[in-house]
Amino acid sequence: VQDLRRKLSDMKIGYTTMNTPADIAPRVLGPMLEDAGFDSIWIGEHSHIPVSRATPYPTGGDMPWQYTTMMDPFISLTQIGEHTSNLLLGLGVALPLEHDVLVLAKTAATLDVLSNGRLQFGVGVGWNQEELANHSSVKWSMRYRALAECVSALKSLWVDDESEFHGSYFNFDKVWSRPKPMQNPHPPIWFGAGGKLGSQHTIQWADGWMPLDVTLGDVTKRVNKFRQLSTDAGRQDIPISMVAFGDPTLDTLMMYRDLGIERVIVGSGREGWEDPSGVPSFIERYATMRDKLL
Repeated sequence: VQDLRRKLSDMKIGYTTMNTPADIAPRVLGPMLEDAGFDSIWIGEHSHIPVSRATPYPTGGDMPWQYTTMMDPFISLTQIGEHTSNLLLGLGVALPLEHDVLVLAKTAATLDVLSNGRLQFGVGVGWNQEELANHSSVKWSMRYRALAECVSALKSLWVDDESEFHGSYFNFDKVWSRPKPMQNPHPPIWFGAGGKLGSQHTIQWADGWMPLDVTLGDVTKRVNKFRQLSTDAGRQDIPISMVAFGDPTLDTLMMYRDLGIERVIVGSGREGWEDPSGVPSFIERYATMRDKLL
């Protein structure tokens, strides 16, 4: 019982940003979050957005213009790391299928080394079919399988002294890929995907699950289902970082806590999210909520 109470009281709060030039500069935002008691920052990526695309925006309606101006997450996280001491640096999420795997392994390892082992490697398959097609010949229907293979290749490059990988989508003979990440054996890999495939792949190859909670109605059912599947697979201790959409209330945070969720990530779709001037008060509000959860 004491262990359970300790687990429920240790829920962390992270923050996610669109990371555009109009947002608060990374070198300012990082210390602001660390001083407020946030444990992490999470930054997603889009290398580009195709002007002509058939893929609809996932939540419906017009795609927010901020997607067209997102900065590079690795560079922004590096700057945040230079101006903070303990704040975890999360990719929320990276799109590995849009990278050369050898370059991505070195970039991520370098960030982990320079930040003294603070990288959290969140990955996803993306939502824009045309964007992936501009980078890769991987069929959209095969993107989950290709990502699983990409993660396996990355693990080899991060862990093995002489790395070698031969798969359907990634293939290289023995190479030296250095530096290795500071974290052993590698930075935690979070899979940012919900649904049946997201759960299955998380259990197969990820270190943690990072779903988006757009509608609160089924979150308890989804979490319990995931826990049952992971237990059946012999992986009952997979941590969960829940990305909360909008402005979750204290009661919602308490619900997450009571479900044993390790971390809630706020900032996605917050009220007035287009206006960066509201960020300091938003951070202060959730810092206060965090204190009430302890």
